[in-house]
Amino acid sequence: MNDNSTGKSQKGQWSKGVSGNRAGRPRGSRNKATLAMEALLEEGSEQLIRKAMTMALAGDTAAMRLCLERILPVRRDRLVQLDLPPIGTAKDISRAISTILTAIGEGQITPGEGEMMANILATQTNVLVAEELENRLENVESLLKPEDTQQ
Repeated sequence: MNDNSTGKSQKGQWSKGVSGNRAGRPRGSRNKATLAMEALLEEGSEQLIRKAMTMALAGDTAAMRLCLERILPVRRDRLVQLDLPPIGTAKDISRAISTILTAIGEGQITPGEGEMMANILATQTNVLVAEELENRLENVESLLKPEDTQQ
């Protein structure tokens, strides 16, 4: 008989962090019950859709909401129309952030939209700083090379 009980409690359950399958459950694997329910829903999906549409057209607001959410999903973000200066330096980023703050103050954009744009500009700042450091490093390295290797 295989002693497979190491790590199991007296009730026959595995202790936390220990199981009989050391590789663990495969990624993406699903429960049999979930698969069975999906199969059942798939069989009756057309009927369910027709019923929901009939109920929505009859004035059932919950059914209407359900149908409309599927036809026109809720838009997470809106397109922000804001003229920012071209960005090539840290000073340009500073001007752009000032423009964003003014737009928030005037109600042109929401504070959340402004924060998202400022985060994008912060990322752009990091890119500009990295480029500047790389250029400086290349200049220093070229100055330190002996003259016979520069030709």
